Amino acid sequence: MRTSRIQAEENRQRVIDVASRLFREHGFDGIGLKDLMENAGLTQGAFYKQFESKDDLAAQAAERALESASRRWSAAAAANPEDPLGAVIAFYLSMEHREERRDGCPVVALGSDAARQSANVKASFETGTRQYLEMLGPWIDPAKSRRSRAKAMAVLSTMVGAVLLSRAVNDEQLSKQFLQAGALGVRAALSKGDAQPATRR
Repeated sequence: MRTSRIQAEENRQRVIDVASRLFREHGFDGIGLKDLMENAGLTQGAFYKQFESKDDLAAQAAERALESASRRWSAAAAANPEDPLGAVIAFYLSMEHREERRDGCPVVALGSDAARQSANVKASFETGTRQYLEMLGPWIDPAKSRRSRAKAMAVLSTMVGAVLLSRAVNDEQLSKQFLQAGALGVRAALSKGDAQPATRR
């Protein structure tokens, strides 16, 4: 039976959604097309009707994952409008986020993988990373001073590094310490100069 255009597009979107989660869990090269398509409830033969290559899917899945991550940042910020940056730091540098292998930050899960992928995959990560920085900027410095972008880059680098290291160790106490140190480092950096406080006690 021939698949309608609407159904075909729904299938395509489901594959992108599934891939965005499975790639975060296993890496771009850690899962084959057969297993990926089975998880989406489709056959491997259907893949090439929807995507040019696995690289094409990887780029679209990375874009989807980063869009989802940005929405989570926005939701955390909206839940605490008096201290949006503090809210994002609290959720991002948490043990709960550390455990979210499929749904957590794709920069943490796939950053090193992305460095070895095609220009298309890197472009998706670049777009998503720029979105992170655009969100951080006004939270760090509503006045948008010259140093706000550099501070946003430092904050993002610290947060990503802290979560990455917290996932790389077996010792749960050490893992927590990386997250706590990351949060303290961000707050210390933002307490200098013209930055806004990261949290309010």
